[in-house]
Amino acid sequence: MHRFLSKKRIRHRIFVLNQVDHFRFNRASLINVGFLESGNDTDYIAMHDVDLLPLNEQLDYSFPEAGPFHVASPELHPLYHYKTYVGGILLLTKQHYEMCNGMSNRFWGWGREDDEFYRRIKGAGLQVRRPSGITTGYETFQHLHDPAWRKRDQKRIAAQKQVRPLCTFSSTRMDRDGGLNNVRYRIESRTALSIAGAPCTVLNILLDCDTSETPWCTFG
Repeated sequence: MHRFLSKKRIRHRIFVLNQVDHFRFNRASLINVGFLESGNDTDYIAMHDVDLLPLNEQLDYSFPEAGPFHVASPELHPLYHYKTYVGGILLLTKQHYEMCNGMSNRFWGWGREDDEFYRRIKGAGLQVRRPSGITTGYETFQHLHDPAWRKRDQKRIAAQKQVRPLCTFSSTRMDRDGGLNNVRYRIESRTALSIAGAPCTVLNILLDCDTSETPWCTFG
């Protein structure tokens, strides 16, 4: 990513958001933390899955002034092709992310947080834009996830299903109360590294969970 962005002359900082608590994985809360810890010297963010790498140099990573820009669009992502999909790689100005109040913190375990965030984007009056003129189709990205080696935590308990209906992607309800305003966390460590010449900051993050609100945050 450092080589890719440097070649396009895009100034950037890479944050690796590493969850080190004993709760289930919470991608949305980690992105909220990354936003809050990114400092005041950046004006937009890339919500970027660690297992998805761009192969086409024509992909646009520039400032998304006109609205959220979904780099890994359904027409290009190797796995997810439904029209409301906004996961994988999404660029937003910091102002637009704040207008959405970030992402919901209620999504413990894998999946659905992107579908809820799509509703937040629409609710904020923003329009998702996507790449045009890209001819590489589903070969546009390298997807590095091996489910046989690293299984995804897709367990749903009864109370969790009530919050996140499983009928269709569009049925995911919007969390109108939580987001940037109530993410609970502590930074265990902040480490500056250089990996193959690429500078990055690794944040070891301890998320907190109110088990009375989201009892499905634990593995028990």
